[in-house]
Amino acid sequence: MTSLFDSVTFGKIALANRLVMAPMTRNRAKPCGGATELMAEYYAQRASAGLIITEGTQPSQVGQGFLNTPGLHHPEQVKSWRTVTDAVHAAGGRIVVQLMHSGRIGHPALYDSAHRSVAPSAIAAAGQCFTPAGPQDYPVPHELTTDEIAATVRDFADAARGAVEAGFDGVQVHAGNGFLLHQFLAENTNHRTDAYGGSLAGRIRLTVEVTEAVATAIGNERTSVRVSPGNTYNDIAEGDTQALYAALVPALPELAFLEVCEIVSRPVTRAVRDLWQGSLVVNPHATADSFPASAETAQQILDEGLADAVSLGALFLANPDLPARIASGGPFNAADESTFYGGDHRGYTDYPVLGR
Repeated sequence: MTSLFDSVTFGKIALANRLVMAPMTRNRAKPCGGATELMAEYYAQRASAGLIITEGTQPSQVGQGFLNTPGLHHPEQVKSWRTVTDAVHAAGGRIVVQLMHSGRIGHPALYDSAHRSVAPSAIAAAGQCFTPAGPQDYPVPHELTTDEIAATVRDFADAARGAVEAGFDGVQVHAGNGFLLHQFLAENTNHRTDAYGGSLAGRIRLTVEVTEAVATAIGNERTSVRVSPGNTYNDIAEGDTQALYAALVPALPELAFLEVCEIVSRPVTRAVRDLWQGSLVVNPHATADSFPASAETAQQILDEGLADAVSLGALFLANPDLPARIASGGPFNAADESTFYGGDHRGYTDYPVLGR
């Protein structure tokens, strides 16, 4: 029987155990997008995880969707991340950076340049963005041209190369949670009639191209992808979840691992498991009776052969030494759900209330 404490290797990333820290946005970066000493301390505290996946990190300025989130598109940002990776490695950990382009989830008030957010189509998201002037409605985004799409692919690849320079063990491409790549995947946000829209092959094209570009830049064995099938967060409606992921998953290149952020549908996760021949990480859904997902849930996923490792978010947030606490049977600090917002997202990716 596979244990949470068995080692495993994903591509070129060796994990001491199968407990992965899920990506959780913390809004602790410098206004310029640089990493901070507080971030280095935070991640080093959790270095006993088999692998840490960082908070979403923008590959370009236009990819920023939240206040005080980090970037990897400027040399000073790359340099600042070295403090984080050195701290994690000194503590014996492994860490990959999640590259997250927010797409239409953003606002001109976030940037000195006051530029418009971008998206597959000029369709505004429902909801509001937290800005320096307070909450503001999401504006109608700029519809990316094909040349701008090509530039976005290059941005991801350049950021991936910067990640390796910054000392990361790998890169995760975020293709879920209603951000740019997910916006291209979903029917309600992608009304394009060119090669990047319409058919399933068109809608999955950007995610595949970005993933291939990152893998070419840093190696397949250091590249991973996160998907969130059926997730409605950030005003997303995929429309045909089963068919969408039946098309996307086999089209992805060989990866170090694929991560499924599970929302409510275990059958979809099982379908992905059947389709994906490589290493799989599952971020299990919480329920009304179980927030956050428990260590018992994580072990059950391994027992069922559903995944090769399990990623946990809120439990790692509340318990920096989570592997040791699981090994000893607790006690566990309770995760304070009041520090999360995002409706049905329920803490899979952590969006803290600003100012906390």
